[in-house]
Amino acid sequence: MTPTGEDTVQRLLIGGTWQRAAGDRTYEVHDPFTGEVTSRAAAACPADAIGAAEAAERAFPAWSALPPGERRRILWTAADIVEARAQELTEAITAEMGGPAVWGAYNVKALAEKIRYAASAAHEGLTGEVIPSETPGRTSIAVRRPVGVVACIIPWNAPALLAGSSVPAALVLGNTVVMKASEQTPRTHGLVAECLTEAGMPEGVLNLVTNAPEDAPEVVDALIAHPAVRRVHFTGSTRVGRIIGEKAAAHLKQAILELGGKAPVLVLADADLDQAVSAAAFGAFANSGQGCLSTERIVVDRSIADEFCRRLAALADTFSYGDPRDPQSVLGPVVGRGTVSRLSDLVQDAVAAGARLLAGGTADGPCFAPTVLADVTPGMRAYREESFGPMVTVIAVDGPEEALRVANDNDYGLTSAIFTRNVPLALDLAKRINAGMCHINGTTLDDEPQIPFGGLKNSGYGKSGGRAGLEEFTELQWITIEGPRPR
Repeated sequence: MTPTGEDTVQRLLIGGTWQRAAGDRTYEVHDPFTGEVTSRAAAACPADAIGAAEAAERAFPAWSALPPGERRRILWTAADIVEARAQELTEAITAEMGGPAVWGAYNVKALAEKIRYAASAAHEGLTGEVIPSETPGRTSIAVRRPVGVVACIIPWNAPALLAGSSVPAALVLGNTVVMKASEQTPRTHGLVAECLTEAGMPEGVLNLVTNAPEDAPEVVDALIAHPAVRRVHFTGSTRVGRIIGEKAAAHLKQAILELGGKAPVLVLADADLDQAVSAAAFGAFANSGQGCLSTERIVVDRSIADEFCRRLAALADTFSYGDPRDPQSVLGPVVGRGTVSRLSDLVQDAVAAGARLLAGGTADGPCFAPTVLADVTPGMRAYREESFGPMVTVIAVDGPEEALRVANDNDYGLTSAIFTRNVPLALDLAKRINAGMCHINGTTLDDEPQIPFGGLKNSGYGKSGGRAGLEEFTELQWITIEGPRPR
């Protein structure tokens, strides 16, 4: 049976077989820009999720026993297939979540890079150590081994890139995976699964579950509760992440949670304004601001605040938005009409409380104009709430210490940035900012496969990427070997 079949329904992948959901249920995904049906997918129920976990459990012993180099070879081949199918993936991303072609192309590039990084770490990720022992004649070692079945719950906003944040690392270390697709991007995630299976992944090593939005809680519950599932990797909202973390803890299972953000950019008095404005605009408006790394707050020194705001507003007005298939559109739609309404409410609340609307603030059908709000204060919703849209707030402060205080005055702590020519000062501030990542004279919207990606506070816990991310998918075991006893 094929991944989509003649009726163009994205099927589940369970135990190496592309199949319909129990009861042959399906659901529809609507194009965020046109509103038309863009894809149909199998609507899995808990029984399907359980079947996927069981298939992964059966496949684990043989997959984990393979030499690391064999798993590396398969993943390296998968990266080549991803690049060969870049056009399909890009078109699916545009159709299902509204990203222009450049966003889809970036997703594909990042996915291939993350797969290749994971492949290159096939040995490193399982390397243990010898630990000196106080017992004479004893050899003491710590070994890393795969945990078993990993449930990877992947979002829609960067659907290919974020599949790469968990699935390749889990697989290369010998774990098997149940990949739960986003309800908004089932075809995109189906294509990612196809690329991996076409590379030679054995049956049951990678399984794909798609589900209708209303069935998500029960499907996720079934995955978390299954005894074979030993890790849960979730990328998404803080609200849902808190629920998943609680449910995983109830089953004594480790969760890796990459959640929301409200990224601050500190612009100090001596900053290169052209550089700071460009980075802030990119960080705030790329992908229509629909990213946990998106710049949401700009904390700028009062001495340069007026000029900074003038330049940022002027740049925001140059961003074209509309049909993501139009090459002239820099930004596409936001993913849902509810998002348009929420962004409008945030703007109205801020303006009513005294904020200045310098750019945007209006909707055009499913699109929202790049928006800049100045003079934002703690009493406004826009000061604290994650907008997850093309909106940025500006707060003027007096000096670096107040800038740091305002930057830390938030429940999120994923990423941040500091603009100044004084690098030692920036490094001191970076060490004191409450964020898992900080970029000096760079944008908040940044990621590389080899870095430890993750946040603090309401932005979650655990890491994706780099050695720290690999460790999340292994167990550390202590083994001792007693030497000959003295006579």
